[in-house]
Amino acid sequence: MYNIILNPRSGEGKKQKLQQRALERFAQRKAECRVFLTEKSGQASILARELTQEEGDVVVIGGDGTLHEVLCGFTNFDRCALGLVPTGTGNDFAAAAGIQTKPEEAVDLILDSVPKYTEFMQMPQGVRGINVIGTGIDVEILQRCRSSKLLKGKFQYIISLIISLFKFRNYAMRVKINGKENRYNALIACVGNGYRIGGGIPMCPEAKLGDNLLDFVAVDDVKKLRIPPAFIKLMKGKILEQDFTAFERCEHVEVLPEKPLLLQVDGELYENLPFVVDIVKDTLRMYRA
Repeated sequence: MYNIILNPRSGEGKKQKLQQRALERFAQRKAECRVFLTEKSGQASILARELTQEEGDVVVIGGDGTLHEVLCGFTNFDRCALGLVPTGTGNDFAAAAGIQTKPEEAVDLILDSVPKYTEFMQMPQGVRGINVIGTGIDVEILQRCRSSKLLKGKFQYIISLIISLFKFRNYAMRVKINGKENRYNALIACVGNGYRIGGGIPMCPEAKLGDNLLDFVAVDDVKKLRIPPAFIKLMKGKILEQDFTAFERCEHVEVLPEKPLLLQVDGELYENLPFVVDIVKDTLRMYRA
C-alpha cells in the first residue's frame, strides 16, 4: 500500500500534468494506492502523522516544501518508508537523492527498489529539514521571491539572488561546531544535507547523502567588490574555494546570531526558531538512488 500526499494548489499548468502522469504510472503498474489531497499549509504534516500510524509507505508527489511538511509529521520510521515524485519548482532534494524528475522514472524507483537509510536534520520545536537550512541572504532571496508577482520559478530565484547580492549586508553571529566557537560576519550561514538550493545553486557543493555528516558553509565578511566573481564561483560550484568561505563537516551545529534572524528550512521560512541542527541517521528509510 502506498499512501500518496499531493498538494493540488501547486498543480498549475506543467506541474499538474506531472502530477497526473505520476498517478497514471501507479495505476499502470497496478500499485495499491490511496491519494490524499492537501487543502492548506501544514496539512501535509498532519496527514503524514496520521498515515504513518497505518499500513503502507508514504509518497509525496510535490516539491521540496511538501516533502518538508511530510517529514515534520513523519512517525513510525521503522514501519513506514518515504517516497518522492518531484513535481515542484526547484526539486533540489530530489537532485541530491538521485531521483529523476520524469514522473514515470520516479514512480518506478519507488516500486522497484528497496528504501535506503537517509539522513535528515532535527531542529528544536519539532522542526525537521532534509535539504538545506540557512540564514542570511538566502532568507532575503526567498522573501523577494514571495513578494514578486512578475517572475516565476528558477529565473525568479536567480534575479532575486542578484538583487539581494547588490543590497547585501552581513550578519554577526557565533557558531559552535566540532568543539570550537567561531565568530562570523556572514553573508550566509547554512547547513546542508543536500547540496543545492534555489533550483540548482550549489551552496553546499560537497554535501553527499549517505556520509552521515552535515556540511556547514558560511560566506564570511565578503567585500562588495568581490561579490560579482564570488557569484560566478557559486554558480560553478566553487564557492568553497574562496578564502572568505568557511566549511566544516559535523553532526551538530549551533548558530547564535547577534540579532534574531529568520531561518529557511528547505525553503520554508521560520521565525523565532533556534538555529540548532543535529543529524539523524539510520532512522528514515527513503526510496532514492
